[in-house]
Amino acid sequence: MNVLGRITAMPDLPEPLEGLKEIAYNLWWSWNPEAAELFQELDPALWKRFRGNPVKLLLELDPARLEALSASGYAARVQATREALRAYLEARRTKRGPLVAYFSAEYGFHSSLPIYAGGLGVLAGDHVKAASDLGLNLVGVGLFYHEGYFHQRLSPEGEQVEVYEPLRPEELPLVPVQDAEGRPVRVAVEFPGRLVHVGGYRVQVGAVPVYLLTTDLPENAPEDRQITARLYAAGLEARIQQELVLGLGGVRFLRALGLAPAFFHMNEGHSAFLGLERLRELVAEGYPFREALELARASALFTTHTPVPAGHDVFPLDLVDRYLGGFWEKLGVDRDTFLGLGLEEKPWGPVFSMSNLALRTAAQANGVSRLHGEVSRNMFRHLWPGLLAEEVPIGHVTNGVHTWTFLHPRLRRHYAEVFGPEWVERPEDPETWRVEGLGEAFWRIRQDLKLFLVREVRQRLYEQRRRNGEGPARLREAEKALDPEALTIGFARRFATYKRAVLLFKDPERLLRILKGPYPVQFVFAGKAHPKDEAGKAYLKELVSKIREYGLEDRMVVLEDYDMYLARVLTHGSDVWLNTPRRPMEASGTSGMKAALNGALNLSVLDGWWAEAYNGKNGFAIGDERVYESEEAQDVADAQALYDLLESEVIPLFYAKGLEGYSSGWMSMVHESLRTVGPYFSAGRMVRDYLALYERGALWEKEARARLEALKAFAEALPAFHALGVRPEVPGDLTLNGGRLEVGAVLEGEVPEGLRPHLRVQLVVRRLGGGLEVVDLEEVAPGRYRTAFLPTRPGSYTYGLRLALLHPVTGRVEWVRWA
Repeated sequence: MNVLGRITAMPDLPEPLEGLKEIAYNLWWSWNPEAAELFQELDPALWKRFRGNPVKLLLELDPARLEALSASGYAARVQATREALRAYLEARRTKRGPLVAYFSAEYGFHSSLPIYAGGLGVLAGDHVKAASDLGLNLVGVGLFYHEGYFHQRLSPEGEQVEVYEPLRPEELPLVPVQDAEGRPVRVAVEFPGRLVHVGGYRVQVGAVPVYLLTTDLPENAPEDRQITARLYAAGLEARIQQELVLGLGGVRFLRALGLAPAFFHMNEGHSAFLGLERLRELVAEGYPFREALELARASALFTTHTPVPAGHDVFPLDLVDRYLGGFWEKLGVDRDTFLGLGLEEKPWGPVFSMSNLALRTAAQANGVSRLHGEVSRNMFRHLWPGLLAEEVPIGHVTNGVHTWTFLHPRLRRHYAEVFGPEWVERPEDPETWRVEGLGEAFWRIRQDLKLFLVREVRQRLYEQRRRNGEGPARLREAEKALDPEALTIGFARRFATYKRAVLLFKDPERLLRILKGPYPVQFVFAGKAHPKDEAGKAYLKELVSKIREYGLEDRMVVLEDYDMYLARVLTHGSDVWLNTPRRPMEASGTSGMKAALNGALNLSVLDGWWAEAYNGKNGFAIGDERVYESEEAQDVADAQALYDLLESEVIPLFYAKGLEGYSSGWMSMVHESLRTVGPYFSAGRMVRDYLALYERGALWEKEARARLEALKAFAEALPAFHALGVRPEVPGDLTLNGGRLEVGAVLEGEVPEGLRPHLRVQLVVRRLGGGLEVVDLEEVAPGRYRTAFLPTRPGSYTYGLRLALLHPVTGRVEWVRWA
């Protein structure tokens, strides 16, 4: 047939069940078990086949089934759930904080909407869900990839094959965005020699709308319709096209909806072009470029998730010229000034860095764990010449997970019974986690969840082998894989070489002794390698090969097609969650938080979130925080530490079972893990931290608008700062016996009036054992400064003098000249 079009006939639900449609189109159902169970009950097989997609389920369900249920008690449950959804939304009608536009290239809301690749997207989804729970005034912006992210197939040898399946938006909980007259909302983005038209879909996530942009429109040429086809499309040109649509198109789409966010949050650098669009708008309103830049910066935040320079998007300057050539004229600046916003010098020449652009157009920036904040300050300190690493204005907000999405429903109900109603209302409050009440009933639930994991593994392994044409004996083995009573260790994450999935095989003989020892231990692995990460794919293949080589397929299983559903099954059912990144390359990691929330213990390198969560009693730490001379030395040391932990701590403690059927020592550690991880490493706590940054940025933006003349004078005078100098008057090396360090300084040069209120002469003192103190000198005569410094504690110190210039709005030191 010559297809002329497509139609989708939406189901005509019986009147008592009409609420199902309202529930289906709000992803609130995905973190409310009573709602999800309504859909699962309709047809459990279809529910699983459609990856838990309620819209597709309603489209395909036998109408007779709906008619039968409409005359049963099921109808009352539908009505009660719809009322619960409406009550949830009504309670959040009054919003908290400024209107925030949250931009992310991927969102992991649920496995039925596969527009996420991994942790970054799931974190974005959790951010939006927690913002909804807290009633934040937030809208999300992203891209709708109509081929999504790939499904993974593994050959018997462990070769990864990527399979893309087209997504039909009418079969998903998406609504086309229309204006008041019912016309599709459209904006355009300038590409070389043409306009690319951009439309969008709204996905409602509780009380938060998220707008997913698409170029798959009849108005566009076939090649332009493919811009938003696949998440992280291959090639630099495809990437810059997607990021222009997200950044420029995203801001324009919000404007077309009549939205005027007071604050913009860039989740990674993919959306950093939004800073250029905001600058263009402000210049068009009549603000000179420098003032426009200050206004845009004040009301923007950049969150980086990448701990290595190679992970940040950069584009050749000629590609930027081709796609943004002439954009600088709209900003009233020349090409060099424009490119300077993102310029990064590489060994092979200059490039345009999206992270640099984000940092130069946002006054606030953060890493996603305490350690990652430190790594990021060192990575980007070249953008603030002369500042000490501690002073680089990049902080940290440690990631958290959305409690209600990742906590198993049975445990959720059990915790509510044991901890009380205060826990349901305030899960971020440590006082509500009354973990001492968890005992035998909790352990029975944990064992049931492990049994479910084992059954899921067997079913998936059977299908995996059947599809690969493996023989009957191999299929029978799959049906018996794993032991529901054995200590089960989960490892699931993106397959990248720095995550070291094969670290267990560093000493195969020792690993075999552990696995063939008196106590059964088994491992479940899962994860995708990026389609273009050949090294990651090779690592995955190596893992499968080693498992076969050493005859460990009865103790080690590698599952394909890791997604949010499988992640929940694994974190719900594992006893131990293994994480072996090469420190300090894990920005945060969140899978261990999810496992801990469900009663598993973490066995992890002290990297990312675990470096600040581990307290010696709430899990196991692999290795220490030292720096190694080589990767090989680090691998050997960490592998030996891992074997030692398994042999002497993890396995003996797990199997030291008493009459109640579990180890009391193990349970004590689980209690401590829940008490310390559950409340703090939650998306609720995380989003509260971000709310403080949003509110501060909104105040900064108001202050910047009120002080535009002062900002103009400051900007005009700023070049003169670099002609100033400071002459020290110091004693050099000195031993203090209860006395003070007397220092003086003479300011050299003429200070413009525009800089004078913001200029400081400072003594900077660093204790060799750690610690930094900064003391402002007092002006005792025109151009002459003095202070007397008393160390706060004994020790060895170094000191220096500098001129420091504070930003007029943020009050932070951003420019220095050292004596």
